[in-house]
Amino acid sequence: MRHATAKGTRRLGPPPRNFHLPLPEGVYEALHQEASRLGRPATVVARGAIELWLQERKRTVVREAIAAYAVQHAGTSVMLPGTLLSEVEAGLRAALDLE
Repeated sequence: MRHATAKGTRRLGPPPRNFHLPLPEGVYEALHQEASRLGRPATVVARGAIELWLQERKRTVVREAIAAYAVQHAGTSVMLPGTLLSEVEAGLRAALDLE
């Protein structure tokens, strides 16, 4: 389904959902100051910040799951699948700056 956006263009998919979020005065002011510095609407800045936070949360959940798996299976003969093992090794090397 197509719908109109704020700039009058049309996009595919369902229309965006609204979410009412009361903010403390300090957060509200900081958001508007940052939006002004960026020359962007505060809603665009807020949406970007929320999307970024959700992406980071997803990464954190994966990291925590891998860590829990490692603790649970430490010292056992359980092996990670080859692809995942390579990704974990690469991540550890990057985190430890070994490359």
